[in-house]
Amino acid sequence: MARTSDALVAPRVSPPDLPPQLDDARPARGADLFTARLDLDGTVDLAHSSLEQCTISADADSIDLTGATLIDVGMTGARIASLRMRDANVRRVRITGGRLGTLDLSGARIDELELRGVRIDYLNLGAAKATDVEIAECGVRTFDMPQAELTRVRFADTRSDEVDPRGLRATHVDLRGLDAGAFLDANSLRGTTLSSFQVQQLAPVLAASIGIRVID
Repeated sequence: MARTSDALVAPRVSPPDLPPQLDDARPARGADLFTARLDLDGTVDLAHSSLEQCTISADADSIDLTGATLIDVGMTGARIASLRMRDANVRRVRITGGRLGTLDLSGARIDELELRGVRIDYLNLGAAKATDVEIAECGVRTFDMPQAELTRVRFADTRSDEVDPRGLRATHVDLRGLDAGAFLDANSLRGTTLSSFQVQQLAPVLAASIGIRVID
């Protein structure tokens, strides 16, 4: 019997705490927004802003949330070519539906993030520190997470063409619901949980990494 400490722990993800009434607000760099409703288009600079108990709708070319703090934020059906959240602080954020060209979360500090039903061309979690993340029913063309530190992360019904996990540090990371066309470095999957079918697919790569020649 596995020790309790070895048991896979699911992410603890809760919906954003949003009030029944929100006020329309205008975006601005360094803004301090509370209980606001944002409808964004074009090119938007919200870098180093604070958004708490806010909703975002968008049909935009670029939204810059670099270094921003987002607490209890919901985004539904957004179409954004580039959503930059580098070095952001993220807590209880839910992105549902829509299409994102790039979602850049590199260097972000994340505590409770849910991505559900989103189509993403490029998802970047490089060097992010993320705890309690649920990615469900998503299509991600390219998924990069080099040097990321992930704790209690789960995928469900999600497809990615290519995943780069180089340098990944994983604790309670469940990849069984991630249908990946290719993992660029199978050795970096140490600490993750895979299905037996996924392990079979990775067997040739793992064998080559330890010097085993496989010839039928």
